[in-house]
Amino acid sequence: MSLFWRIFSLNAAGLVVATALLLGPVTVSTPVLAGEALVLLAGLAALLAGNAVVLRIGLTPLHRLGRAMSTADLLVPGARPRVSGPAEAAQLIATYNTMLDRLQAERAAGAGRALQAQERERHRIARELHDEVGQTLTAVLLQLKRVADRVPGELREEVTLAQEATRAGLDEIRRIARRLRPGVLEELGLASALRSLAAEFTHHGLTVHHHVPGDLPPLAPEAELVLYRVAQEGLTNTARHAAADRAALTLRPLPQPEGGGVELLVRDNGTGLGTAAEGAGIRGMRERALLIGAEIHFEPAPGGGTDVRLRVPAPPGDRPADRTGDSP
Repeated sequence: MSLFWRIFSLNAAGLVVATALLLGPVTVSTPVLAGEALVLLAGLAALLAGNAVVLRIGLTPLHRLGRAMSTADLLVPGARPRVSGPAEAAQLIATYNTMLDRLQAERAAGAGRALQAQERERHRIARELHDEVGQTLTAVLLQLKRVADRVPGELREEVTLAQEATRAGLDEIRRIARRLRPGVLEELGLASALRSLAAEFTHHGLTVHHHVPGDLPPLAPEAELVLYRVAQEGLTNTARHAAADRAALTLRPLPQPEGGGVELLVRDNGTGLGTAAEGAGIRGMRERALLIGAEIHFEPAPGGGTDVRLRVPAPPGDRPADRTGDSP
């Protein structure tokens, strides 16, 4: 029943009862007697209480909708207020949920286009770094080697230092190019790319352990790229901000009762997230997860630190519901 008819029915019932009493044996004296005043006040109180109860029940779903609207986040899928209450409130909540679904779909599509453009730009920059800057530094290194063979002895040490600086710059250019364009992901697959990533972040002060089995379920190329980028961003945050000395990178297949797919876990023993607002890195991970319909959670790790947990669902063709046979 709609809120209008609830309030109208209650007030109509009160007026009908009052009219019936006035037309019956009940009378009101002039001046009003104490007993009659008590009866009138009791009837008025009952009518007001009934109106208050009806309005409270009818407006509670709207209050719940207001709280949901104030905390809505398009990067957190599935958070929707429950459709309940009078017809008007239920219709408003359902319309709001539909609007959120549409906005979330449009946000995912826009994020997908932006991330694809970002990946193309990463590839272009990595290619230019490798082909242009890398080759230029290689030529400089060869020229310095030829110069080192002809310079006087007192200048040879300076030329050697220039060679070492050029070689270090060339190595840094190659490292940046590898991070911009994960060629190992395209050539050797996700498991090898994640193991290589863990080895890359293992340096003085930080040890990254990995557990990445080779028998992973089939995943779409977009899902593999999202898994790699989330692992890369998680380890980058650990190395830069967490003040951790140990991290773990785990990728495991999910059993069919949990929906299949894979789960990525990046865990560190650092200072944790605290109360700081989410930065661009975490927002970027949420957008990537939303792009492939995955769930991502940032939680305190056991014993301190942070857990970044990404659950990627199985492709539609590999889910149990799709193995029951072709439709007639």
